[in-house]
Amino acid sequence: MAKDCTFRMEDDYEGPVCGLDEAGRGPLAGPVMAACVHVPESVRCKKFWSRVNDSKKLTALQRDELYTFIVEHCAYGIASADVHEIDKINILQASMLAMKRAMAMMCADFDIVPQIALVDGNYSPKLDCRVQTVIGGDAASLSIAAASILAKVTRDRLMCDLCAQFPQYGWSRNSGYGTPQHLAALREHGPTIHHRRSFAPVQAELFG
Repeated sequence: MAKDCTFRMEDDYEGPVCGLDEAGRGPLAGPVMAACVHVPESVRCKKFWSRVNDSKKLTALQRDELYTFIVEHCAYGIASADVHEIDKINILQASMLAMKRAMAMMCADFDIVPQIALVDGNYSPKLDCRVQTVIGGDAASLSIAAASILAKVTRDRLMCDLCAQFPQYGWSRNSGYGTPQHLAALREHGPTIHHRRSFAPVQAELFG
C-alpha cells in the first residue's frame, strides 16, 4: 500500500463518502470506464485494505483479487462512455459523464446518497453532491483507489472480449493504447468501429 493511501480523507466528513476514478482516457480504442465506491465504516477495519493501491501500481492478478473483495463488501457503480460519445464531446467530458453515470448507478443499486464525492484528478464531474477533487487521489484515498481498481479491471476485461473479435490489434495486451503493434495494425487494417476517430493516430489512418 502507498504510504499515504488511507481513509483519512473519508474520516473528515460525516455521512456517506464515495470515491470516483476512471480508466481509459489515453487509449485509441474502447470506451472510457468509471467507477464509484463507498466503503462502509464496518469494512474499513479489515486488513485487506493494506493491499489496496492505485490500480496502475498493481499486477493484473492483484487487481482481480482486490476487485472480488471490493464488489463483495462495498457499495459501487461501474459505468462507461462509449467511443461515439468520446468523439462527440471529447475524452475529458466523456470521462466526467462516465463518473456521473457510475455514481448514479451506485446510488440506485445500493440506496446510498453520498454527502461528498472524492474525485481523482483536478476536474469535477457534475454530481448531486459536494465534490472534492484530489490530484493523485488514487494513491491517497482508499475509496478512490478502490474505484480505480474496479474501473481498470472492468475495462481490461472488456478489451479482452473485443480482442477476440479483432485479434490483430492486440487489445488483450495493450488495452487499446497506441503500442507499436496496435499502430502497425491500424496502418495495415484501418480503424474498427471501436476506435476513437477524434484521436490523432486514428485520424491519420482515416484521412492520411
